[in-house]
Amino acid sequence: MLLMLLPVHIIAGGLAMVLGAVALVASKGATLHRKSGLLFVYAMLTMGFSGSILALRLSLTNMNVLGGFMAAYFVVTALTTVRPASPWTRWLNWTALVVVIALSVIELALGIKALASPGGRINGVPFFMMFFMATVTALAATGDIRMLRRGRLPAGPRLARHLWRMCFALFIAAGSFFSIRERVAKILPEPFTTPFMRALPVLLIFVAMFYWLWRVRLRRMLPQTS
Repeated sequence: MLLMLLPVHIIAGGLAMVLGAVALVASKGATLHRKSGLLFVYAMLTMGFSGSILALRLSLTNMNVLGGFMAAYFVVTALTTVRPASPWTRWLNWTALVVVIALSVIELALGIKALASPGGRINGVPFFMMFFMATVTALAATGDIRMLRRGRLPAGPRLARHLWRMCFALFIAAGSFFSIRERVAKILPEPFTTPFMRALPVLLIFVAMFYWLWRVRLRRMLPQTS
């Protein structure tokens, strides 16, 4: 069973990066964007849950265990943000809130533990990365609480919430692959295995995310004409 999960995890991760990139550059709201985005969600869920199961063999505190749940959390909440409100989506959002609060607490605790450890790492992950993830999940939890209290968000904030959560899920997939040189070397030629080339795709995700968030903000600021 576990041996079968590894190729499933690898294939899902590869598809997630390709589909996420397509959704990121496609015209927002167009058919290509919607279809690639939905397939991206399915690929991320498959990658996340299979990765978490595989990582559990190594350690309960393995970063990939948390990363799998984070990936699932971000794509699910990004998807429900643009879906019509229903009892089902509300149940998903409440469940996701419980998950992300738990993730924040665990990541903070692991960050403190890593900081006190020799070398400032736990399972190879530096303490500042754990604190970064804890900060992101805490901010996401705050956004969830605000949304659940207000009900359905206006169009602008709803699109912004959808965009940054989808992009952060893509960051998890890309970061997991490009952070390890040996993984990249198995697929891409030598020039793409340098630290700069491996960091470039991850940086481009954030550039694209901030660009689209700026577009959404600009559209809200401009006067609407009939």
